[in-house]
Amino acid sequence: MGTKLKWGIIGAGRIARAFANGVRHSRLCELIAVGSRAQESADAFGREFGLCKCYEGYERLLADPEVQAVYIATPHPMHAEWAIKAAEAGKHVLCEKPISINHPFAMAIFDAAAKHGVFCMEAYMYRCHPQTAMLVDLLRKKEVGEVQAIQANFSFRGKWDLAGRLLNNALGGGGILDVGGYPVSMCRLIAGAALGGEAAEPFEFKAVGYVGPESRCDEWTAACAKFPGNIIAQMMTGVRMNADNSVRIYCTEGTIHLPSPWTPAREGGETKIIVNRQGKKEPEEIVIRTEEWLYGIEADTVAKSVAAGRKQASFPAMTWKDSLENMKVLDEWRRQIGCVYDAETSKGMTTTISGRPLCARPDHRMKYGEIPGVGKKVSRLVMGVDNQKSFAHAAVMFDDFFENGGNCFDTAWIYGKGESERLLGEWIRARNLRDKVAILDKGAHTPLCFPEQVTKQLKESLERLGTDYVDIYMLHRDNLDVPVGEFVDVLNEHLKAGRIRAFGGSNWTIERIKKANAYAKRKGLVGFAAVSNNFSLAEMVKPVWEGCIHSSDAKSRAWFRKTQTILMPWSSQARGFFLPEISAPDKRDNPELVRCWYSEDNFKRQARAVELASKKGVEPINIALAYVLCQPFPTFPLIGPRTLAEMRSSLRALDIELTPAELKYLNLESDAL
Repeated sequence: MGTKLKWGIIGAGRIARAFANGVRHSRLCELIAVGSRAQESADAFGREFGLCKCYEGYERLLADPEVQAVYIATPHPMHAEWAIKAAEAGKHVLCEKPISINHPFAMAIFDAAAKHGVFCMEAYMYRCHPQTAMLVDLLRKKEVGEVQAIQANFSFRGKWDLAGRLLNNALGGGGILDVGGYPVSMCRLIAGAALGGEAAEPFEFKAVGYVGPESRCDEWTAACAKFPGNIIAQMMTGVRMNADNSVRIYCTEGTIHLPSPWTPAREGGETKIIVNRQGKKEPEEIVIRTEEWLYGIEADTVAKSVAAGRKQASFPAMTWKDSLENMKVLDEWRRQIGCVYDAETSKGMTTTISGRPLCARPDHRMKYGEIPGVGKKVSRLVMGVDNQKSFAHAAVMFDDFFENGGNCFDTAWIYGKGESERLLGEWIRARNLRDKVAILDKGAHTPLCFPEQVTKQLKESLERLGTDYVDIYMLHRDNLDVPVGEFVDVLNEHLKAGRIRAFGGSNWTIERIKKANAYAKRKGLVGFAAVSNNFSLAEMVKPVWEGCIHSSDAKSRAWFRKTQTILMPWSSQARGFFLPEISAPDKRDNPELVRCWYSEDNFKRQARAVELASKKGVEPINIALAYVLCQPFPTFPLIGPRTLAEMRSSLRALDIELTPAELKYLNLESDAL
């Protein structure tokens, strides 16, 4: 590097001072600014470290054009807001661990970094130290045989102070977030390195712990995990309990002990790894020497990555995937012992995690259409809500969809035993958006597909959603034993009462839809406004669920084109079939994908989607969704992104215009474009 990376620090507390001292002793970095909530504390920090740029307020630091990278040293619940704002300001980000209080917020941070093209890393400084690199080398070379078990602890007995950070729910207190991430990340690193890769993910995880009734934080807790390769791990953490803060690895040919795993050679000097080999009386001490300071090494890791043009660090430093998977484990740990932060509930998340009021971005590219009776524009992409398991995750995903112009959400009485409706309703109320969103709700799923169940379930759905009407109500299934007029009658009753604005059927045959609309016309009633059958570029070979119907065949498409009936298709991207990395004739590890979508014709369609995607500079999955959007009849495809990355993928389809010739080519109706 020709010049040093210029840093600013957001926050002026203890950890900020530790990092500032590290930068002083780094080779590739220079600290030039600090931002604090109070000018007095910023000035005091500046005097201590010889800084002339001491800002009151974090925004002023982010506005400084000389600051190239920022270290986020605020309390945990503030990490996401300021990491995102730093990325938006074009600053590289090193965020103190944990990168946020939960996985959804961490996901939003990395999404912002990717969008704005900046480097971002979670600050587990031990991961950057040569001791950790040496450990990985020992494990990959199997110097002590195969890893069987791991013990990793990081716990201390802090003072009883409910106003302080460690025992304050509002500040993300407790041991799991403060120091529990160290043993989790270490166990994942050890298991992954032992298996010849990077960090591994546990497939079993069990935890017990004590959540204080006054602190409402985890004060001490322990967990066990099982990894691939039959590797097991014990982890212990806390802020009100002392422990042996070391790491022990039990292998088939001996043991490995790290006496100082978390802060090795903090100010330079020596640290060691102790290896006990089976059959040898004396342990071997592997000494790691460095004159560099621990936090200085971390800062230089960022500087070297930035100089190389990388947006994330290389293992064993924390990659984005590593941090996200680590946060998933920490979330599960807290879930199992019942530790929830107010900041991740609907009461605490009154705005987006960036701190800004929720509104559609001026540059969004969403397209809209009309659905008779709804009385508001409806986004052409409809977001399914059955993938959301917590309010925090729902809010991050729903906020992002709304910011990108999406305003229609799909749910059902049966989803999550009502939890999906409750989460959507909570979010709508927290954001005060009822008049700005359209709710597609469904009821009367088999075996409860009867007219009387429509009334019962609709009432329950409205209570869960916390609203007095839904915009579009769909019968989730059909029941051929019930005369179609009985369904039309009950739906019109609710339409007249104002409980629904429009209605239709999901997984209904075209013949039954015709009969329903003919009955409605004879009786002077309202008929189906829309249909929600499966429709995608890949034709469903076998039903995903019993009773499911697709409308991807030529006869169905011709009817929709002729009648211009609105189709709101589920599994519009064939549940990932158009991702060649997971779906190929020789890939058989997903039984549902194989059963429902694998056919010779569908793989031909996939090959053509790959070909067309290459020409247009997009992904095959984008072409598949664009195929649905570009039909010669109105479509409002349902999408089910679980992550913000999947959201980005779905939104790209809005920019793709497919010609009639391209639609025919993709669907094997012509041999060439």
